Amino acid sequence: MAADIDVLVLGGAGVDTIVHVPELPLPFADSHMIRPGIVTRAGQSGDFVALGTSALGLRTHHLDMVGDDPEGDLVRALHRDHGIALTAVPQPRGTKRAVNLVDPDGRRLSLYDATRWAETDRLPEETVRALAAVSRHVHVVITQPCADALPLLRDAGVTLSTDLHDWDGENPYHEPFALAADVVFLSAAALPDPEATMRDIAGRGRARAVIVTAGAEGAYVLADGEVTHVPAARPPEPVVDSNGAGDAFAAGFLYGWLRGEPVLHCARYGAVAGAHACTVPATRVGSIGRDELLGGVAARAAG
Repeated sequence: MAADIDVLVLGGAGVDTIVHVPELPLPFADSHMIRPGIVTRAGQSGDFVALGTSALGLRTHHLDMVGDDPEGDLVRALHRDHGIALTAVPQPRGTKRAVNLVDPDGRRLSLYDATRWAETDRLPEETVRALAAVSRHVHVVITQPCADALPLLRDAGVTLSTDLHDWDGENPYHEPFALAADVVFLSAAALPDPEATMRDIAGRGRARAVIVTAGAEGAYVLADGEVTHVPAARPPEPVVDSNGAGDAFAAGFLYGWLRGEPVLHCARYGAVAGAHACTVPATRVGSIGRDELLGGVAARAAG
């Protein structure tokens, strides 16, 4: 069966309320005056990956549980406005939502509403199988209920990627994702020994590439048994917010991966896309386009 979808994104659809704070940790006070204001917009991890791959010209489809509520309306509108197919499985508990506290340096603290999912949540097997059957690749977000879909996806024979975010290398919740994926992304933020964690993932799982992102320090890529440092790309504009940078990195990497390019070249795509994301305020969404990505990679190689 021919692939109609380049990237199927599972999970991570939701809404963030962005609150700019004077500093993190936020000092205790009776009140704070917030500027430039408080903004609620659609866009969590899966949304950002879908936006990123779609902006790069990859045929993208997003599958998740979404509520019949104002937050769900925002998620549906985001996909409709950007021309991204969305299969929204009804979620009676409501659409995922979070409050993001953002400091003047763009650092973020996210507060997730844990009442909007349950251990019993499931994506319909027939829907997962049908979409996977016509997809080239699946990016699996670590939100509930995606772990239960991993065996179905492996049976479909598609390649998988996932982002473990700030995993500490020990929390058992993340392990099924880490060990099932062909490409694993994670942040260095909570890792005492990033290389040891990378090698553990590759040794016990199926990963052909493990990528640890480290902000301004760049990224570290494990492929073919070797760990290579990929320097960070220079942002094209002033850095205003790190929100979505990891998702943008993943989207840029997958663009190269699906073109069959070497892993280190894919990571350079990711670095340029991630740097661009840091120039986009948290109050809106904006993904790098294909021409800008290719131009950024070419300029990096020439410079």
